[in-house]
Amino acid sequence: MQRRKNKEIKLIFTVLAVFFLAFLAVPMVQVIVKSLTQDTAGIGLENYREVLTSKGFMQAVGNSFLVAGCSALVTTLLAFVLAYTVHYTNLGRRYKDLIAKAAVLPMLLPTITYGFAIIYSFGKQGLLTRLFGRQLFDIYGFNGLLLGYVIYTLPISFMLINNTMGYIDKRFMIVSRLMGDSPFQTFKITILRPLLGTLAASFIQTFFLCFTDFGIPASIGGQFEVVASVLYEEMLGSVPDFGNGAVVAIIMLIPSIVSITVLNILEKYNVRYNKISPIELKKSKKRDITCAVASAVIMIGILSIFAVIFVVPFTEEWPYRTSFTLEHFQTVFEDSSLYGVYTNSLMVAIVTALVGTLMAYGAALVTARSSVSQKLKGTIDSIALVTNTIPGMVIGLAYLFCFSGTSLQNTFAILIICNMVHFFSTPYLMMKNSLSKMNASWETTAMLMGDNWTKTIIRVVTPNAVSTLLEVFSYYFVNAMVTISALIFLAGTRTMVITTKIKELQYFNKFLSGTSQLLFPGNV
Repeated sequence: MQRRKNKEIKLIFTVLAVFFLAFLAVPMVQVIVKSLTQDTAGIGLENYREVLTSKGFMQAVGNSFLVAGCSALVTTLLAFVLAYTVHYTNLGRRYKDLIAKAAVLPMLLPTITYGFAIIYSFGKQGLLTRLFGRQLFDIYGFNGLLLGYVIYTLPISFMLINNTMGYIDKRFMIVSRLMGDSPFQTFKITILRPLLGTLAASFIQTFFLCFTDFGIPASIGGQFEVVASVLYEEMLGSVPDFGNGAVVAIIMLIPSIVSITVLNILEKYNVRYNKISPIELKKSKKRDITCAVASAVIMIGILSIFAVIFVVPFTEEWPYRTSFTLEHFQTVFEDSSLYGVYTNSLMVAIVTALVGTLMAYGAALVTARSSVSQKLKGTIDSIALVTNTIPGMVIGLAYLFCFSGTSLQNTFAILIICNMVHFFSTPYLMMKNSLSKMNASWETTAMLMGDNWTKTIIRVVTPNAVSTLLEVFSYYFVNAMVTISALIFLAGTRTMVITTKIKELQYFNKFLSGTSQLLFPGNV
């Protein structure tokens, strides 16, 4: 039976390995080849020398590490506060549900709107600037990037921490108190230690999302140049240089080696529980009030920034003519091409979510519910981290280099595959964290009772992972609906999705009509 289980696990691993070999390794090899290719001198390191010695590049790298590190730290802290409020306070269920919904709100909007939202909220003519009577801070540069990155990555960090926190057995808090531990020791032993690996994963995930994002720096980066904006300029500037752009992309992947090492070290702190039992939390008004106020401030901050998205489309011309109008919405609904584009987006998002969830679940089963070698498990962990560190724009260009002229070019299949690869990391980590917290002896018990491995997974493990599977499905669906960074290079006239349509409207200065469309993708 053990041999058969390993065969099934290895079959899953083989399918995943072939998939990522074809749609991650091969395209990235194309990027590497492009980085070594010179227009006149053939293969060489001239592109690397040119990029590394160019004026301001190392400063941009330093800026990226600074703002991404600060953003990841702040985001992980805020996400922990929100998740702690949900799981370790006696606040009302409705308030906790509100926290969970507000925390993931930024996921419901395309990332191309973050700079827009900050400018229209905190700019000199912004909504919040008008309410406070003065501009609170300079939005261009470090401040704006920090704010934008925190908003952008908070949903991912919250989902990771909140999901894992739900699998921590709270009975150990009672044991700790009976042993005479202080409140801080109880907090450290029963909450922080089981979450250590997830907190590290959250920091690394959010760090690389900030480090590799180009949309926010392109709109509010100002003179604070980051490496992602260098990549943006090299590949999408007035004179595109794919060779130098490929070099910048390769350099951006180097920190992933450190992150893989850190996560492998922290893996030994992973805690399993034989049973997760609900308990009545200790009553503490001070704790509940503190968490309620802190979470309220975080939620209000998020909602106030995105309020502009629901205000500006109803004005004639913000901020000069603020009279109420539905003209921009009428313009959108009169566009007959919108319905086809919206249908395309729905189809791509649903298929991405279905197949992507199965892929993340299978990968997590290999690493969290099997006895295969650490080498195989480490391979999948490495794939997850690599997919997280590669900017969507680079994946799009890699697919453009690799699949141009093939049967996949300008098809929905290439869009779906691109989304599955691009967003694989977070769903995989969510599934892995959930499965690793479950009782490790379920499969052994089922084997002794005569059930095979497949039946055990279907009958025992999967029902206990339903909530996480639904979260993973939602994550894939929403991100597939709102992504643009990779698809902008792959979507054609026939396969256009709603985010590329918004970009087209913005290109023609139809910003308010484009904003009207933003109200729809995340509400599906």
